[in-house]
Formats: sequence, C-alpha cells, structure tokens
Amino acid sequence: MADSGGGNKPYVFCDFDGTITSQETLQGVFEHFLPDKWNDMKQKLRSGSVTLRSGVREMLESIPSERYHEALSFVRKIPLRSGFEEFLDFLEQRGIPFVILSGGVRGMVEAGLGPLIKRIHRVFAADVDDAGQYLKVNSEFEGGTELVAKAEVMKRFDADPRIVIGDGRTDFNMAKEGDLVFARDGLARYLEKNGAEYISWSDFTDVLNELKEFLERGRYG
Repeated sequence: MADSGGGNKPYVFCDFDGTITSQETLQGVFEHFLPDKWNDMKQKLRSGSVTLRSGVREMLESIPSERYHEALSFVRKIPLRSGFEEFLDFLEQRGIPFVILSGGVRGMVEAGLGPLIKRIHRVFAADVDDAGQYLKVNSEFEGGTELVAKAEVMKRFDADPRIVIGDGRTDFNMAKEGDLVFARDGLARYLEKNGAEYISWSDFTDVLNELKEFLERGRYG
C-alpha cells in the first residue's frame, strides 16, 4: 500500500488538530459535549495512567451517536490556520503530495476542511461507527500508545525528504521520522527538551517561506 514517488520526491505529513485548525478540535468537542469526563481524563493523561490511545477512544465512545452531527457542526465552525490555502497552492504547483496524519476522527477532519478535502492527497485518521447508541471507534493504524501510529503510516510512503508539520504530543513520533520538522506549542517544547532540530512556525505563511528556501537549496520538487 506504499505510495512510490521515485527518487527525491518530497511529501508533506501534517497533523490536523491545532495544526491545520487554529484550535484543538477534538479537545474542543470533548470540552463541549463531555466537560466533566474530559476534566477527569485530562488528569489521567497528564499522570500517564492512561495512554492517548485508550483515553481518546474512551472519550469518543462516550459520545451518543445521536449527537455526532452536532460534533461535526461544532468542528466546521473552527477556523483554519492562516495561510493554509496558499500553502496548498504552492504544494500543488510543485507536485508535492500533502498527507494528513490525525490522531482524531476522519469525519471531523473532513468537516473541518470542507471543500479543501478534495485537495488532500491522503487522510489517515480513526473512523467512527454511529450505528449504535454510542460512537464506536475503528482505527486501521493504531499501535503502541497511539490511536493512529503516525510514524508507522509515514513508512508506507516512498518519501524523500519527509516534511513534518505538527503541534502536540500526538506528533512526537512522527517528528522523529522527519527530515525537516516544523513544530509549535507542545511539539516544539518536546523537541527543544530533547535537543532535536526543528523550525518554529506561527502560521502556514511561515511554513511556506521556509519550505521554499529548503527546496531550492536541495533542488527538490
């Protein structure tokens, strides 16, 4: 199932929540629909007594299926980070695939992106079944402590260089596999603490400008 791009074929691997979106969408859904349970779960996640994989699954499977459409509507209202469409324009001009690796839910990714979903090369995320009383999570790509093992998904692609964009703890392992890493917020703090190289960014205009220079130096794309 690997994508083969040949030699020197750049790919961009990007998180969704808090990276493409200007706010954390999944956390926002939990805070809005399950505030008490989320407050308790946050403490468990911080203490390490619960993994992200099990914690996110438990939270999602506590949402009544009849409210899933409300959750999608909630996500649609969250703005995308500045410069995102222009960044997609640049990647399309260069023929560089843009792959979303989300530790959240595919339906929420699609809802948040709206018409822009058609411009995304691939989306990897968990799926939910809303046929029962509560949502049921299914993820083809879960492993270890992750509902979506992003670093493992990256290995499916014949990518060189691997450009990674992220913002939080679900992006730690993905960043380790990147040749060029754009990090902000929790991911930046983690990489700084571990002495790993990264480029700090605020919006996608920053990413675009830095990536242009990188590709020109490396003669990629």
